[in-house]
Amino acid sequence: MNIFRSLIGRVWHDPNAAEVVKISEGQLNLVRSGTIRTDRECIYNDAMATIRRVPNVEHHFQLVVTRVYEEGDQELLEDEDETDEERVFLIAAELQFRTSQTEEDPALLWRDLEGDVDELYEFVARGANAPTIAFFETCMYRAMYERKYQKSADNTQDSDLQEFLWKPTVSKGKGKGKAAPRKKGSTSSVTKTESSPPATMKRPPSSPPKASAASTPPEPPAQPESSQSTTASGGSSQEDLPPAIVTLEAELYLFNHETGAFALQANVVARIVQPEDVGPYTYFLVTTTPDTRILAHRVASEMNSRFSTRVNSFTWNHESESGLQTSWCLRFGDLADMETFKLAYSKALYETLNRLPWEKIKAEEQAYVASANEDVEMRDVEDVEDEEDEEDAVADELDKSEDEEEEGYESAPEGDEDQPGLPKGAKNSQLTVGYKGDRSYVVRGNNIGVFSHTSGDNEVKYYSTIGNLATPKGKLFNPKHVMLHHQDSKMILMNPAEPNSLFNLDIERGKIVEEWKVHDDIRVDHIAPDNKFAQTTTEATVVGASHNALFRIDPRVSGNKMVDSQYKQYVSKNKFSGITTTASGKLAVASEKGDIRLFDSIGKNAKTALPPLGDPIIGIDVTANGRYVVATTKTYLLLIDTLIGEGRYAGSLGFDRSFPANSKPIPRRLQLRAEHVAYMQHSVSFSPARFNMGEGQEENAIVTSTGQFVVAWDFAKVKKGHLDKYEIKKYEDFVVQDNFKFGDDKEIIVALENNVLAVNKKNLKRPTRASLATPIRNLQSRSNIVNSPF
Repeated sequence: MNIFRSLIGRVWHDPNAAEVVKISEGQLNLVRSGTIRTDRECIYNDAMATIRRVPNVEHHFQLVVTRVYEEGDQELLEDEDETDEERVFLIAAELQFRTSQTEEDPALLWRDLEGDVDELYEFVARGANAPTIAFFETCMYRAMYERKYQKSADNTQDSDLQEFLWKPTVSKGKGKGKAAPRKKGSTSSVTKTESSPPATMKRPPSSPPKASAASTPPEPPAQPESSQSTTASGGSSQEDLPPAIVTLEAELYLFNHETGAFALQANVVARIVQPEDVGPYTYFLVTTTPDTRILAHRVASEMNSRFSTRVNSFTWNHESESGLQTSWCLRFGDLADMETFKLAYSKALYETLNRLPWEKIKAEEQAYVASANEDVEMRDVEDVEDEEDEEDAVADELDKSEDEEEEGYESAPEGDEDQPGLPKGAKNSQLTVGYKGDRSYVVRGNNIGVFSHTSGDNEVKYYSTIGNLATPKGKLFNPKHVMLHHQDSKMILMNPAEPNSLFNLDIERGKIVEEWKVHDDIRVDHIAPDNKFAQTTTEATVVGASHNALFRIDPRVSGNKMVDSQYKQYVSKNKFSGITTTASGKLAVASEKGDIRLFDSIGKNAKTALPPLGDPIIGIDVTANGRYVVATTKTYLLLIDTLIGEGRYAGSLGFDRSFPANSKPIPRRLQLRAEHVAYMQHSVSFSPARFNMGEGQEENAIVTSTGQFVVAWDFAKVKKGHLDKYEIKKYEDFVVQDNFKFGDDKEIIVALENNVLAVNKKNLKRPTRASLATPIRNLQSRSNIVNSPF
């Protein structure tokens, strides 16, 4: 295979070449070899096979088979939304790739990982000569080598690639050539067993930084705190552990609240295990020493997990049964170990959330899910300027002095007896900020409090109450959702007792004046304005969604208000959970399953369907131009850049064209750092995040809340790859919802359970112990944080 080394060198190292090698003519078949008579199904009669790089993921390649059209055919299919134009396979040893020979032409064979064990894909390379096939084969093995070892294949010899050559498996009594099924509980290809040579552990630096001083997980101290902090209470031997899907050596650290740094606990063996007695799709992260098990934490979104390539670390949170929050860190010996662990963890988390085997999803979807954990900068944004880093360093020094003198929260008035217009007993439940007239509206039971924004002093004052909300038939109700309409002169209310209707509240009269029956059989679960700024105009129509349908609602039509010509229903139960619109009226729709669909208009199929990571999406927003979408889950925000970066539609947005199968956008997680959550002492539960909003105004911030905290991200820094550039303000009461004042990127309106306030974004603080911490007991003894569920 080394005869191709010079040729490979030219194509392999060109950073601008997405394609490594291509066979331009062939036929793709699906072969079922387990039957007496071989069954061969033609997938593409005319196709080409290509080895491509996975965008933005180093050392990962895809085998792509693309359908080839005759001249004129592709234009006929261009407007179809669900064409099957290519098949994409992540190149790995699991494909069991090999070459073969038909009666006339050479062929490439590999496993169908989504089908039965004896199903293969066959690419018949019509007219290809032996050197071309051999060159393609060599590139496949090099791609497998790079993915497994996370390093360049430049210095490999033929002997280094021998492990990837497929060898037939002979099963006793089953004949030759049929692959044996994998046994339950066996380790995957990413597993390093205990018999493997131990990794060389890199020692951390000697000076522990403060938790708030870096944009990646802090580098832990070199020495353990004490013998007490490295001894677990109880434990068990390693021999009684369930089967592991990954086993690696690492250093285990625990965040120390007093010093503000991670303290080394022990050198451990870290495993992700799958206990057989707790049901399918359940995984635990387990760390052990030769003598004891230190911890066993269930793999879940609540772990608030994060990887850092700078220090080869994995950080996460754990909440004890008593509600105690702790922050942990695994530091691996090298980047390859961390990448191995990350892939196994991504698989375990995906299966936990989706209740589906990882192998059942397409290769491009696997790459999309795995890329959500990548720690790299976003695309198409300028590098961070040096003076910005200097500014952050100065701010870090200021934070150290603030630890001693700043009060940790802003007080809100106690109780609600002094708050006019806010009835006792109920709590504030919703906030909507006006587009005209400087008003905000807060839902509290079956009343709506109206608050005015005073100019110049960032205050919110009580103005009036719209009380005793009732249907035109006189039935009182507590609205589950409200939306301003028609230049803030009206408000649309959703009544949970009558899900097929909307109710029109005349704000000036303070009374519900109309019931809009949308449809006899279709519920209205979510509504959104016709476009991003429709509420500043007299636009009458709104967009609605049920659990599996999108439609337009026009209150001016007689009878039911649904517009039949603008109605799109899906057969499956999509569980839509949110909808938002751009300035031009394009739509982004999220679901409880975690997927996101982008539409150019109502009534058509989605132009882009992004696969779910698995966490339910509880809110969604989009920039006015449609470039960025932010979706809110319980523990993180998911930021999507909808710009198509390559292919025939490069420069278009995902609302207008579909992303190429091999070039999905990279989802970016915005989440709180594990050590900050440990200071906050409650699990993360975000409210729907929003961009700041104003006509002719570029979005430069994202605001959300969790518990007692308002959280705002600097969007300009986020776009440059600094995903943890957020600021926080703590309140004495729980935050219900917050949003920017319309047309203002500084003033944030905050609805607490018993109060309504305004805060200038400049008054939010960088996360420090002073701005976050609640007094807690000392964590040097781990007796109350060890969890051994099996």
